[in-house]
Formats: sequence, C-alpha cells, structure tokens
Amino acid sequence: MNKQAGKKIHIKKKKLSVIKFAGDSGDGMQVVGTQFANATAMSGNDLSTLPDYPAEIRAPSGSPGGVSGFQIAFGDDSVMTPGSKTEVLVAMNPAALTVNLKHLEKGSIIVANSDAFTPDTLKKAGYESNPLEDGSLSNYRIISVPVNSMVEITLKDSGLPKSQILKCKNFYVLGVIYWMYDLSPETTVKWLESKFKKTPEIAKANVMVLEAGYNYAENTEIFDAKFNVEKSAVSRGRYKNVTGNEAAAYGLIAAAKKLGRKLYYGSYPITPATEILQTLAKYRSEDIVVFQAEDEIAAVCSSIGASFAGCLGSTGTSGPGLSLKAEALGLAAITELPLVVIDVQRGGPSTGLPTKTEQSDLFQAIFGRHGDSPLIVLAATSPADCFDTVYEASRLAVKYMTPVIVLSSSYLANGSEPLRIPENDSLKPFELTPLPAPDKFQPYLRNEKTLSRPWAYAGLKGYEHRLGGLEKSGETGQISYDPDNHQKMTDARREKINRVKAEIPPTAVTGKEKGGMLVLGWGSAYGAVRTAVDEAAKEGLEISAANLKFLNPLPPDLGKILKDFKKVLIPEENDGQLAFLIKANFHIEPVSYTKSKGQPLNAEEILNAIKKNI
Repeated sequence: MNKQAGKKIHIKKKKLSVIKFAGDSGDGMQVVGTQFANATAMSGNDLSTLPDYPAEIRAPSGSPGGVSGFQIAFGDDSVMTPGSKTEVLVAMNPAALTVNLKHLEKGSIIVANSDAFTPDTLKKAGYESNPLEDGSLSNYRIISVPVNSMVEITLKDSGLPKSQILKCKNFYVLGVIYWMYDLSPETTVKWLESKFKKTPEIAKANVMVLEAGYNYAENTEIFDAKFNVEKSAVSRGRYKNVTGNEAAAYGLIAAAKKLGRKLYYGSYPITPATEILQTLAKYRSEDIVVFQAEDEIAAVCSSIGASFAGCLGSTGTSGPGLSLKAEALGLAAITELPLVVIDVQRGGPSTGLPTKTEQSDLFQAIFGRHGDSPLIVLAATSPADCFDTVYEASRLAVKYMTPVIVLSSSYLANGSEPLRIPENDSLKPFELTPLPAPDKFQPYLRNEKTLSRPWAYAGLKGYEHRLGGLEKSGETGQISYDPDNHQKMTDARREKINRVKAEIPPTAVTGKEKGGMLVLGWGSAYGAVRTAVDEAAKEGLEISAANLKFLNPLPPDLGKILKDFKKVLIPEENDGQLAFLIKANFHIEPVSYTKSKGQPLNAEEILNAIKKNI
C-alpha cells in the first residue's frame, strides 16, 4: 500500500475494470476517453471501447439528450466487450449522471464535477435537489471534485480567457482517473504537445491541468484506494490502438500494396463511416487516390470505373448510402469487376439513429438489388478485425472478380482495441485469373476453378473490350438478348459466389460440438456472445457458441453443426434477420433474441436469454 498525505492507500488488484466518461457533447469526453484507452493500451492492458454520441448535432447544453459518453473495459486478455455495467462513472454534469445511473452497479464509484451541479443544470436534468448531497446516491461511492474551480485556479496566470480555461476541464478529470488507475499521464502529455504544436500556450495549459488533476488525487484525502488492473499476455510484435474505421482503412491500404495496384476510395461523407475517408485522406499519394464525391451514387460509380482501370476500387457508406448504391452494385455484378464496399451499419430506417449502432443491413446486403445479383457478404467481429475482414474482402473481390460487401457497425467503427500490425509475409497473397494471349482473349473467358473472368484493365494493348449494364454474351462480351445466354450468365454469376465456400475455414465452435444449446452470433455480436457463453459454462450449463463472418455464402459445414444441437439461440441487433436466413436455409426453428435500441448487445443480456431458453 502507498501513503498519501499520511494516509494509507490500498492497492486493489482487478482482472477487469469498466469506466465511463460522460458529459455534454462539448465537454471532450471522446477525447479523454480515447486518451485513457491509449494509455491503458500502452501499459499492457487488453481493452474494448464504446463511444456514445448524441444524435442531435446541437442538443441543448446540460440536457440528457446532449450527453456524450465513452466507455472502456480494460484488463487481461479476457476483455471482449466494453462491459455491461460501469464500475466507475465520471459525470461532468447532472445530465450525465441521470442518463448513466441505470448502468451502474450498487457500490460503484461516481466521480462528479460538483461545480456543474447548479440549480439550473439540476433542473435541466430532472432533479429537484442535488443528488450529491441529498442521500439519494447512498448506494454508490461519491467522489465530488470541484473541477471548474480547480482548473481556474491552475490557469489563473495563463493569460487565457475564462471560456478557453474551462475547455481544459476534461483533462483535469483525466488526471484524477490516471492516478486512480495508477497510469502514467506521459502518453497524453506527448499527444497534447503534438496536437497543439502550433498553439503551445494551449498545449501547456492542458498539460498543467492534467498534472494538477493527478496531483489533486495524490494529495487530497478523498481517495482511500487505487486500482491495479491485470495486464494482458500479448504476443511479441508491434501494436497500434485503432478504431474499426481506422483498421478498415489500413486493411484497404495493405491489400492494395500486396496486390501491387493503386488503391481508389470513392466515398460520400456519412455517419458513422466518414472516418474511413478521413483516415485514407491522410495517406493520399501516387498509389492511394481518395475522392470525396458529390453523392453516394457518384462515389460508387467512380469506384467501379477505377476497378475497370485496374485499381483496387473501394467505397464506404452506411445503411441509407448502401440503398443509393444498389443500382450501381448491380452494374458491378454484371460487369464482374472487383469492388470492396464497407457498410458501417447504424440505427434505421431512414435517418433513424445516425450515431447509434445496429445490425439491420443484413437483408439489404444479401438481397438489396434488382435481378439475380448475388455478392459476397462478410462481417467484421471487432474493431481490430476490421483490418483482417477488409483485407480478405479485397482478396476475394479480386480472385472471384465480384463486389464484396463488408458489414461493420457504429459500435465497431468508433470502438477501439489494439491491432497487432502484421508482417507483409503473413498476409495472404492475391490470386488473379491469368490473362490469355491477346489473340485468345475474350472478356468472359472463365477460370475453370473460380469461374472468374480475366481482369483486363482499360488501355491494356490487345485487350480492348466493352463492359456495361446490358447483358453480354459469354465469353465474347458482345451485347446479347438471347434468353439462353442470359440464363447461362445468371447461372455463372450465382455459381461463382457459391464456389467462394471453398475459401471459408471450418466453423469454430466454442464448447461441445453437439448437445444442448448453440448460441450463434454474427459479426459484432462475437465478443458479447463469447463472454456470455463462457459465463454460462462456468455456471454448469450445457452451452456452446459460434460466430459467423461469412454471411453469403454461408459456411458449408453450418447446416450439420446446427442440427447437432437441441436448440439454437440467435442474438442480433435487429428484428431477427439472421434467424430468418437460418430458418430459410436449414429448415430449423432457431430461438431469436433481438435488440434494436441503438446500443450493442451485451453479455448480461445474452446470458439472461440463455437461462430463459435453455
């Protein structure tokens, strides 16, 4: 134990901890949450994060609708979700407290900015009296910190105006929390000095406030313990803490480098996919072309044109944008050009919940085009897995000469975790159908194994040909209205996607491979499903788990696996779309557990569903 101003401080060791920073959307909660995540990653913890943005751009200050949050679960290598319940809540105002109190376990710690609990802000949040003082929070441990006052004292000689001084208050609280978790502020100090390199007075002010918060926790008597969270046993290598959107962008870059072609990313800004565009824009070069189009249709059409020109064409969007891209995806399917489409799912329909998460684009990804135009559909399982999934999507798009849709989600896109940066030799190589001699070339001359056509890019001498939305004669590529030819081409495009099953690894089943209940998730449900099933197994329940990355085509061994279990529970963040597909494909009656609240599935909810249905 340590000593603090003559007082003994207990060090509490924990395998896992969950903390949430919450305040007004202008309080910088996403910034300090990200900095805390980076610091704990640097200290050796595994982690999972959940940023939570208000849907309104300018919600009234101090109102529950304007609360922004950032939740982090961190600890040893058992961390798979951002946590179901919060153990430490940082509440920058009463609204942050009222919105998040229902997610706190009794006995949890609330670190509150007491200066923000004024009569006006209390009224906005629905309080008749101050909960920090009236005893209504007696089941929690309250640590009141006069953040605003302490920041003003710290920066009284800085020369900055009061409005600018109070913008630093988020870093004061971060300093307090760094002390509580025995983390060094050094990572954040370096970030501040780099971030505000052109305005050193702002960098200095924030660093002073950060250190003042740390010293406040060190020297006051309001703390009697600090936490020591177990580290993760990591493999040797280079790591970077990344969001899912950043990982997706890096996956595209790695794929283009491995392929040896230019990367082209055409996109229109849309929440929550915009960060992919922004990340790639930082790396624009001769080999990475980024185009911000005037609309979704222009974005995808330009990407198809880039594929025709021999580039790795890619685009990104969310649900409403995927709807607008539907006709162009049919064009990419009939021309049989490689294209990677990243759909960062959000709450719908229409504008719906643009800053909240959902898994409701599965039907659209599989069926959302006119005519018979099947595509490959993959789903990422975690923020870091967005790299692997986008890379694999790129490889399959080129090998099978087809568009591939990658389903991410707002939860994965904005969440973060450490990514082990792969060595180039560890990445799967790209396989292209060889070009025949020019005198033997025909646009739809197919590879016998994959049924893919040769990728003869525009301008390649001796390989001139036409492509377009009108049906073409297989192999010659001439426009054809022959009914038998249309049947032949429809069959070929369908069979080509079916042959992708050869790329799908055996479905991994956690637990027994047959017996009681199988919990089947897809994409971003992976962490919550695994955590819930592990807990259910500890309680002696006969339970197993599997998670799907390939959604079209489905794994070839899936039917047998499903029929080896008495019950199949399918939890998903929609109205039962995977459950519908499983029933249609395998003629079983799964138990569908659905959630459409704009929040990711959590392990506690799934565990309760297991106990109810097993």
